[in-house]
Amino acid sequence: FSKWKIIFVFVVCIFGLGFSAPNFFEKKVIEGFPDWLPHKHVSLGLDLQGGSHLLLEVDVASVMREHLESLIDSMRSELRKARIRYSGLGIAGDDARVSIQDAGEVAQARSLLGNIGNDTSINVDGSTIILSFTARAWADRRNAALQQSLEIIRRRVDETGVREPTIQRQGDERILLQVPGVEDPERLKTLIGKTAKMTFHLVHERNIDQDYTRTPPGARWLPNQDAGFQGQPKKILIKRRVMVSGEDLVDAQPGFDQRDNQPIVSFRFNARGGKKFGDVTAANVNRPFAIVLDGTVISAPVIREPILGGSGQISGNFNVTQAQDLALLLRAGALPAPLTILEERTVGPGLGADSIAAGKIASIIGMILVVVFMALAYGLFGLMADIALAINMFLILGGLSVLQATLTLPGIAGIVLTIGMAVDANVLIFER
Repeated sequence: FSKWKIIFVFVVCIFGLGFSAPNFFEKKVIEGFPDWLPHKHVSLGLDLQGGSHLLLEVDVASVMREHLESLIDSMRSELRKARIRYSGLGIAGDDARVSIQDAGEVAQARSLLGNIGNDTSINVDGSTIILSFTARAWADRRNAALQQSLEIIRRRVDETGVREPTIQRQGDERILLQVPGVEDPERLKTLIGKTAKMTFHLVHERNIDQDYTRTPPGARWLPNQDAGFQGQPKKILIKRRVMVSGEDLVDAQPGFDQRDNQPIVSFRFNARGGKKFGDVTAANVNRPFAIVLDGTVISAPVIREPILGGSGQISGNFNVTQAQDLALLLRAGALPAPLTILEERTVGPGLGADSIAAGKIASIIGMILVVVFMALAYGLFGLMADIALAINMFLILGGLSVLQATLTLPGIAGIVLTIGMAVDANVLIFER
């Protein structure tokens, strides 16, 4: 053999031993190693280190209803522009319906409403006009909702620092989530389950009355997250119109208020959202501005001066962990629809430890049997093959550590099989 081949083999073996070595030390010991030394452990799967298994269902029906409500708003706007009198505008099943009061205006109304979108179909039943989305449009919207939910769940899980989660689509409305090594599964379920749809609304002038039995047109009562804190009311009357949407948020970070050192969440809009936010705050100085998250008012500060920089902060009665979670949710984006947990399984670390112990025993027994057989059958050549087999195991362990590939119970079985198959070529050569 040429010298460069021998040197190359030795270098590969040394690197394999070096990168596999951290797996034989505790994590606390590895933290004390110099930065230039390998320090990565093999990443264990759900069945080895424990974790959570969740089967989630996306509430596609709520997405469909939102699209129908948007269609209703477009129909109302078109009919009002044309000054066509109507009644009974609303949703019936999967359709949007409206009755035209003047029979002579039905044809004109049909022509106007037929141009609202390319993905709608229109039918006329006497003076009633029925607008509905096509089957292709429903399928596209359902698929888009599921894909968006999948991506947002992935962002939220990644933000928590979990390694190697499994996030897969199952069917038309379900998502499978497996997260290994989760120490607080309840917090994970809370982060995933929240829709995190944030909007900004002006507080209605009649909010001061606190008369929950009366709701002015274009307004609604929403629960107040800080109810009872420093005399805060149970509900706040806000205007239905969304002044700024959370879809325009580009960043959110937890922090502390410099005045009272209380936890806050700082947020920043994109150019479009920043302009809207600046215009609204400039036109409504000294008026309360409600921040609504998933149908609950989390803060309703008074606008002291125009906020023109496209950024602001959310303060409320929450602790550091809640501020971190809120910032995480806002950064990851809002889910298009609520999620329901259909199936939940938790794999305890004890079960994973038992699996690892059984895998170790199987590997050791397999290694001993192969080593003894090779040494007895082929003598010195057999011992050389045994040394190569041991190096092979270190190379596999080092490769798994460097690549951070997830090792599962079937993976351990594959390693045990490799122990038996690795000397197969040596047996053929020695027998010849």
